[in-house]
Amino acid sequence: MDKAKGRVESGVGYVKKNFLAGLDIADFNALNPAVIHWLNTVANVRLHGETGKRPVDRLPRERQSMTQLPPHAYDIATIDQVRACRQFRVAVDGNRYSVPAEYAGAPLTLKTYPDRLCIYHREKLIARHVRSYDRKKDFELPDHPKALLAQRRKARDQKIFMRFVSLSDKADNYYRQLEQRRMNPAHHIRQIVALSEIYGDQAVQRAIEDAFTFQAFSCEYIANLLEQRIRKLPQSGALHLTRRQDLLEITVAKPDMEIYNKSLKKSEEKS
Repeated sequence: MDKAKGRVESGVGYVKKNFLAGLDIADFNALNPAVIHWLNTVANVRLHGETGKRPVDRLPRERQSMTQLPPHAYDIATIDQVRACRQFRVAVDGNRYSVPAEYAGAPLTLKTYPDRLCIYHREKLIARHVRSYDRKKDFELPDHPKALLAQRRKARDQKIFMRFVSLSDKADNYYRQLEQRRMNPAHHIRQIVALSEIYGDQAVQRAIEDAFTFQAFSCEYIANLLEQRIRKLPQSGALHLTRRQDLLEITVAKPDMEIYNKSLKKSEEKS
């Protein structure tokens, strides 16, 4: 047993002294191609000191005694049970990594690899991040906040709708008319609620009721009705009536006939 252990350690020492010695490894991704080239050109074609044969020639015979490798690579991850915080984050080595917002507060399984993090909910993979060795960094994938944003948008739209319904007894019926006639009724609802902040609830209530008379179902119609009601028309002046007696007293200047005489003389001279 001790002799076999020595042989293994001797092989490790050979790699360290002949391949890794003095090698500056800037990127581990380039290590595999480099070691394969070294094996094919140096280590496997040399005469082995103990067997006196080349390892490349011994390999076919030894391969018959080897067992088949597992179909999947050995999982070297460390596994921890974690819980996502309210900001749908998981803390790892001083950094924070996002998970989908719907898993905020949920118990999760964290698998930590040297180059990546995999986060599971039960057996389902819900997040995968590149592992960072910095500190106090926050990493969020673009899709993770979508559920939270949709939930907040839905809550905001519901609040606006309840505000709209409170404006008039006919508001609910008005909304149904918008659904039938408009592509985006929620947009018109938001605009009408905004108009109530400008013109007041009572003015908007009256405009909604008038809209049924004119069959005007849009925020533009409501705005027009509100604007028409506050527009000030110019006051009319006093009416002056002309009396017949005044007409009889009108003085008309005597026409000057000399202008016609001059025109007639010019015509005769030309002829």
